[in-house]
Amino acid sequence: MTKPQILSTRAGSHANAGMLIFDACRAGVVLRAVLFVELVLAVAAMFASGDPLGWLGTLSLLTGAALPATLAWLLAACSLKRILQGARVPLQVGAGVVLGVLAGLLACALLAQVAPEGGEPHWIASGATGALLSALLVAALLLRARGRTPAATTARLTELQARIRPHFLFNSLNSAIALVREDPAKAETLLEDLSDLFRHALLDQGDITTLGAEIELARHYLAIEQIRFGERLQLAWQLDERANTARVPPLLLQPLVENAVKHGVEPSPLTALIEVRTERRGARVVLTITNSLPPRSVALAPGQGNGIALKNVRARLRLLHDVDAEFSAALHEGRWRVRIALPVT
Repeated sequence: MTKPQILSTRAGSHANAGMLIFDACRAGVVLRAVLFVELVLAVAAMFASGDPLGWLGTLSLLTGAALPATLAWLLAACSLKRILQGARVPLQVGAGVVLGVLAGLLACALLAQVAPEGGEPHWIASGATGALLSALLVAALLLRARGRTPAATTARLTELQARIRPHFLFNSLNSAIALVREDPAKAETLLEDLSDLFRHALLDQGDITTLGAEIELARHYLAIEQIRFGERLQLAWQLDERANTARVPPLLLQPLVENAVKHGVEPSPLTALIEVRTERRGARVVLTITNSLPPRSVALAPGQGNGIALKNVRARLRLLHDVDAEFSAALHEGRWRVRIALPVT
């Protein structure tokens, strides 16, 4: 099973090994690093300027030297990603600080080229500043990495509790019992789907699975519900096999299709349609789950649904993919649509 590689920890007893503190290949880390350095430069420029115009000029000069050095630090960290991932936390922190010293020296060299004549470059001060900024940045990312473990664990336990609902189990077993005499083959299929569903739900899958595995889990769930609701539940699958390798948190899709059944099929006396679609667009994957809505006379009143499952999914996507993940849930052309966009790898 693929392990998480961004601001996360691996499961296991060796907490100091196998944790990648920073993954500079991700847009979220790059954005935070650049904004952090720019904020420090903006404050430092205040000491050298007495008016707003002078402050802006000093900040522009410092940025012209520090920004390329910061991007060089990020590029080096990204290139060393696989090596750093197998190292212990102190070694990763040390590598970040060493890269910071080199970035500081690079910024000093660039500043000496663009700044007006003003004496010898401050090599030692620049290297120390780069080391300090790198240490602060790595420390912040380390705190976030360690904070992800309890958050992910809590989210997973909450999701498991939501998935193994007694009423769903009882309804499925009652449907199987009713089918034993009328249609033994269909009853056997239902029990097999139920067994596969619970086996996947209770299996320790770690923090990451693939979208393809989540699709299979959703198929088992919806196959059970289709037997229970009969012709009232219509399914439409539009799947792009190229999207199956996308990394997602476990039990991501199943609560979304369960919500579609609960709010779109159960309260409706009419035929309801659930559509699941995946599509790969370049380096991104788009997943949409759409369900028809019941008549207004039997629809849930606004605010009656608590939205816990949607909040849970959004939070776990943010933990795994940071700013690279997009999540939206809203009415679209008269139907309820959940849309997720995330990177392929």
